[in-house]
Amino acid sequence: MASEAATHSDTVDPIHQFHINNLVDFGQIGHSTFAFTNSALFMAITVILIVGFMMLSTRGRGLVPGRMQNVTEMFYEFTANMLREAAGSEGMRFFPFVFTLFAFILVANLIGMVPYFFTVTAHIVITGALALLVMAIVIGYGFSKHGFGFLKLFVPDEVPGVILPMIVAIEILSFISRPVSLSIRLFANMLAGHITLKVFAGFIISLSTFGVIGWAGAVLPFLMVVALTALEILVAVLQAYVFAILTCMYLNDALHPSH
Repeated sequence: MASEAATHSDTVDPIHQFHINNLVDFGQIGHSTFAFTNSALFMAITVILIVGFMMLSTRGRGLVPGRMQNVTEMFYEFTANMLREAAGSEGMRFFPFVFTLFAFILVANLIGMVPYFFTVTAHIVITGALALLVMAIVIGYGFSKHGFGFLKLFVPDEVPGVILPMIVAIEILSFISRPVSLSIRLFANMLAGHITLKVFAGFIISLSTFGVIGWAGAVLPFLMVVALTALEILVAVLQAYVFAILTCMYLNDALHPSH
């Protein structure tokens, strides 16, 4: 009876889907536990799917592309155009990074839409790490190419000297907040969407226990789940795009720090 109650609780609990579980425990070093988790598993699956698809789709390299090669070329051109428009032709040196980042987030988001699968981008530790990686590359490349000239990023042109200190402070605060907004936007959208889906799915399960009347009442929640699933797929794609386009804009600042 207790196990049935626990199973039912896991089914309707909207937060349970985000729990990180240890699959393989490698032991403890100090106060830290090292383990291969469900989060690590689905990140590995994401990478394997991307690499596998790219290898299969580009294996033939035919002059007349097949369906898989056509999808890959479209994705390549879409990412390249996005990077060129945001950072210019010089930004293409960052294409491998942006392409990898965009593909990883997109596939991870879509994998998370499969029932009983894990959504790695619904965890702030994952999105935060990606955002910090982006900002580390921006700062590192900015200083390596421009030296202290990179600091011109915080000093807009033609600003009166009277308000310049305030403008510089605002620019610095805006720059510092970039990884926060970048990570929270992706994390919050994926988290909220999956919780909403789980809540409506829980309504269906709860109403189904009341027999025929319950099944009739479950029609509306079922339609909501279908509609929300379609919306969540759209959000998954849009959030990957937003993360990628903002990354391109931040990389443009590293390439051209002068306003």
